[in-house]
Amino acid sequence: MPKTIFISLPVSDLAASIAFYEALGFERNPQFSDDTGACMVWSEAICVMVVTLAKWRTFTQRPLPAPGTAGSMLSLLLESREAVDAMNRAAAAHGGRADVNPPEDLGFMVTRDLADPDGHVWAALWMDAGAGAAEQTG
Repeated sequence: MPKTIFISLPVSDLAASIAFYEALGFERNPQFSDDTGACMVWSEAICVMVVTLAKWRTFTQRPLPAPGTAGSMLSLLLESREAVDAMNRAAAAHGGRADVNPPEDLGFMVTRDLADPDGHVWAALWMDAGAGAAEQTG
């Protein structure tokens, strides 16, 4: 099995979270899903485990962040500026929030941050790696 990252996120409504992540382009892996959590696959190497609060408590007893706070931000590199915009529209249409931070357009890179229904923050971004490298060396 290749090196893979599994990101676990506690969620208050499992069905809503599954629908949200599917709307963003993740695919549910039934092999690692049950009534306490779902494995949402972004790529061969990245999976997001959305788990009920009760299941989360089997992972750790550490306190959850207060509602409305962010303990981390995860980023998803997309293929185009249009895909970044589409992901933000999908987030807003499926129980999340678009543009939880001001959008950034640096010319060679565009970032728009969104939050899932439980407030977990994701940066949807596109960049022209060649243009960014040229700007840094020029």
